[in-house]
Amino acid sequence: MPDQISAGPIDFVLLEFPDDADTKACGDALMDLVRRDIVRLYDLTVIRKAADGSYSGIDLTDVTSAGIGGFTAFEGAQSGLIHDDDVRAVAELMRPGTMAALILYENYWAAPLVGAVLDAGGELVASQRIPAPDVLEAVERLEAVARPS
Repeated sequence: MPDQISAGPIDFVLLEFPDDADTKACGDALMDLVRRDIVRLYDLTVIRKAADGSYSGIDLTDVTSAGIGGFTAFEGAQSGLIHDDDVRAVAELMRPGTMAALILYENYWAAPLVGAVLDAGGELVASQRIPAPDVLEAVERLEAVARPS
């Protein structure tokens, strides 16, 4: 089926911060990825988990520059794909007394590759994210073995 509409892989991340963290650089880095068409942002939801374990969504218009305020430029980034049950599930992962940004995004850089694969009759058979620390540790082990003593 040539010329299918293609999209890059869709991922989410949950970024947890202390209430008083300075997240300006984080928001700036995300904005840079969006501007360079590396990612396409679908949703950015802010969650606060209280010391007693209760949680709530936070409107980005209600935050100050401290804490999660570095993400205020993304106010209104709501596609409707994140639901209350998603927020409940990720809030369970958060530590009490923290705030988090739940970000749903498309790896937009991959869309041309996905389109080419589909046009060639290919399909994705498997995919898995390998945590960066695991890869870095493996590279360090390989480099240590390759270094002459």
